[in-house]
Amino acid sequence: MTSKETEIFNSSKCESNYEIECYVEKTLDVLGGKWSYLIIKHLFSGTKRFGILRKLLHNVNARSLTNCLRNLEEQEVINRKVIATVPVTVEYSLTDKGRDLKKIITSMYLWGEKWT
Repeated sequence: MTSKETEIFNSSKCESNYEIECYVEKTLDVLGGKWSYLIIKHLFSGTKRFGILRKLLHNVNARSLTNCLRNLEEQEVINRKVIATVPVTVEYSLTDKGRDLKKIITSMYLWGEKWT
């Protein structure tokens, strides 16, 4: 266990294991949606329009994609930019909070590579 891991699990700041579980649950709420991880993964390479995201997700239902994007926006993981064109153009990009998820996703990838 690294010193940071030891600090997290033994810290007097954490009143109980519930507090640790709560932070893990909050993280999983962001990544755990059916399309959330894939949207975030595609946005690591830069800003994308709605139609491009839909194609990258193999033509996911527009309503499902919209709901997931709204959820990620509410959680301040992505930015939504509306450009006044005809028709309206909407672009999505990661916030600093969203870009910070790369560390977590990389760790999950390495764990999966090792154990699955």
